Amino acid sequence: MLPLDEFAPPADPALADVAAEIRRLDPDGSRWAAVIRHTYDMIYNGQETSRYRWDQLMKTEKTHFGTLFEINAQREFHFEGGDSTDYRIAGHQVDAKWSQSMGGWMLPPEVFDELALVATGDDATSSWSLGLVRVRSEYRREGANRDKKSQLNQLGRNSIHWIWRDAPLRPNVLLQLPRDVVDNIFNNRFGTQRTHRLFRAAEGRIVHRNIVATVSRQLDHQKRVRYNGGSRSALAPEGYLILSGQYHGGLVEALDLPMPRNDEYISVRVVPSSDGTGAFIGGRRWRRARPDEAVAEPAPRIDEPKANDD
Repeated sequence: MLPLDEFAPPADPALADVAAEIRRLDPDGSRWAAVIRHTYDMIYNGQETSRYRWDQLMKTEKTHFGTLFEINAQREFHFEGGDSTDYRIAGHQVDAKWSQSMGGWMLPPEVFDELALVATGDDATSSWSLGLVRVRSEYRREGANRDKKSQLNQLGRNSIHWIWRDAPLRPNVLLQLPRDVVDNIFNNRFGTQRTHRLFRAAEGRIVHRNIVATVSRQLDHQKRVRYNGGSRSALAPEGYLILSGQYHGGLVEALDLPMPRNDEYISVRVVPSSDGTGAFIGGRRWRRARPDEAVAEPAPRIDEPKANDD
């Protein structure tokens, strides 16, 4: 995920300074992507609410997303506070603005003629964008609300210097699965059973531990994954392995699966391999089962750390 480079350098020297500093702090955009992912997860508060979609939030919560985004970005990058704006970056005043829709940023009078760091995202499409714009009078819409806030007009939106545009966001697997499948996952009173249903339905897909917390709604939600009563033991007779990005990267690679990060899982249905391909587990080779292939043997047991954090 590299910053955009097809645009000409901005004519505004301060904007160019800020853009260069943002790129210096985060050359590939991964830190900004993590800020946005974390903000979505915070606002959903899935472990307590089971929410995982934007349309499940209350209006006040949606409004609060921008404040959380601003706070989380400051914690991640340690920007100085501005005089009348949120930050001071590379010595320049910068105000952070989030909108769930492209172009929907609300700009108060104190940001007029200052730099705005505008960001947007879409959890359903796993994408986000971040850019800079000088909030000039000719870039603002004529109308304003009772708080004297305005939005960018078409000229203003066209004048945004995009640093990242439609960059990938770590996926929310509950938004990737069909709605009726997700409804079925949640349609059980027991957190352990909901977790089993999740890993069955999400076979071959990345599952973040926050999703496990959202589905299980347990304080020790990682226990719902492990052996001794968790999904690893419950789903093994059906041929499922549940692999951790932190501990099972070699098995993930050998089974030719998407690689989860340290705080992610991936489930896979396996069968014994007769052609020497796949992962070597328990003295035998195993490969990913085809969607229509019956599983005749339980999945082999994999190594599992004893610590609570796997």
